[in-house]
Amino acid sequence: MQLRNKQDFWSGVMFIALGLGFAWQATSYQMGTAARMGPGYFPFWLGIVLALLGAIVLIGSLSAKATETHVDKFDWRIALLVLGSVVLYGVVLRFLGVYISVFLLVVISSLASHEFNWKVAVANGIFLVVFVWLAFIKGLGLIFPLWPSFIGAN
Repeated sequence: MQLRNKQDFWSGVMFIALGLGFAWQATSYQMGTAARMGPGYFPFWLGIVLALLGAIVLIGSLSAKATETHVDKFDWRIALLVLGSVVLYGVVLRFLGVYISVFLLVVISSLASHEFNWKVAVANGIFLVVFVWLAFIKGLGLIFPLWPSFIGAN
C-alpha cells in the first residue's frame, strides 16, 4: 500500500480522531439502552459512525485506484474566519439576539470561501435565520433572545 491521496488520508485521520473523541466523551454520560436511550447514547454512536467513515476514507486513500493528490499549505485566514465567526456568534448572541447573530455567523464564515459572493452570502444568511426561527424557536420551542437587548423587543 502506498499513500496516493493525501487529502483523503488526512481527512480520514481527522474524522477518526473527532469520532473517537466524541464517543469517548459521550461515555461520561449515562448510555441507557436502544429502547431507553440516555443522553450519551446518540453522541456515542454518532462518534463511532464518524470514526468508521473516517477509516473507510483513510483506507480508500491507500488504494492503488485512488487519485493522487497532495495537501496544499494550510490557510490560516480561512480557519480564523470560520472559527472566529463561531466565537463571535457565541459572544454576541445575548446582546444582539439570535437573528442578527446567525446572520453575522453566516456572512463572516462565507468570507472564507474562495468563491465569495455578497448576494449569495446574504441570501444564505436570511435563509438560515428563517430556518433557525422555524426549527428551533417555533418547532422546538427553545427560548433565545430574538432581537438585540438594547431594543427591548424580546
